[in-house]
Amino acid sequence: MTTSEGRKAIGVDFGGTSVKIALVDDHGRILQRKRIETKDLPNQDAWFDTVCKGIDELKGDCDVRGVGVGVPGFVDHERGYIYELPNVPGWTGVRMSSIMEDRLDGLRVRIDNDVNAMALGECTFGAGRTYQHAVFVTLGTGVGGGLLLNNRLYRGAFSMAGEIGHVSIDKEGRVSPQGKGGVEQYVGNRRIVEHAVRLLEEGRTSILDDLCGGDRSKLSPKIIKEAANRGDGVAYEVIDSITDSLATAFASITYILQPQAFIVGGGVAEEAELLFKLLRLHLNERLSPYFANRIEIKTAELGSEAGMIGCATLALIE
Repeated sequence: MTTSEGRKAIGVDFGGTSVKIALVDDHGRILQRKRIETKDLPNQDAWFDTVCKGIDELKGDCDVRGVGVGVPGFVDHERGYIYELPNVPGWTGVRMSSIMEDRLDGLRVRIDNDVNAMALGECTFGAGRTYQHAVFVTLGTGVGGGLLLNNRLYRGAFSMAGEIGHVSIDKEGRVSPQGKGGVEQYVGNRRIVEHAVRLLEEGRTSILDDLCGGDRSKLSPKIIKEAANRGDGVAYEVIDSITDSLATAFASITYILQPQAFIVGGGVAEEAELLFKLLRLHLNERLSPYFANRIEIKTAELGSEAGMIGCATLALIE
């Protein structure tokens, strides 16, 4: 993917309690940034006023191509419209682009699902920059996804494609508002910890209790990864289950799209050599060698800056 040479853009990474804003150049470098706490703002108008003021301050006298905003939910990218943000109350049926453009003196504003924006950033400036066809996946509280097909972000007929977290991997699986047996129900942060706790409650021997100081409410994927790396059987079993669940979804996606690579980011994927090793193993088990030998699994490169850079990329290249 290419950007507009010599231009800059503003990236706005929308969070439930805060917003991260960055001025980004056409090489994906963050030139300036700021964080705005939004959890105590009284209403939506106050959010728009505060965030747009922050954008103006960060922009200064710079010639920027526009503003890109990534939001955690369902959007119509072309209309700049938010259908719903499931985990952020009050953001249903919002014409975000037009509202922000009015407050920013007509500066162009593009919005998208936050993981789509991250995928765009990774495929322009990060681990996916050499691919024409790639699938971006982020592992954290849930499982997010974005699709790069023919060197373009694919959004589908109604701008909501790429919801990998809701791909069903079990026809009799766990039920959620998004369906039944979705991969997120087995791989999200909470589900990972619940799996470990179930095994501990069966009386299994493990160092996990020592690592969390005996307080299982403090267990986290990071602790489980650490224990697995130290040879703990319970933790290893949990990581093995995570990767097999992911591989089940990845195999189906591979047979449908045949991407060149899966690019995996998010907190669960950080410092996770064992996770990637087992993911490769299970994906090979589920694919014909003609497919398995051609697909790569890569670690995302942009880290905690992926949201801001990806959002700015929305404005730089579209």
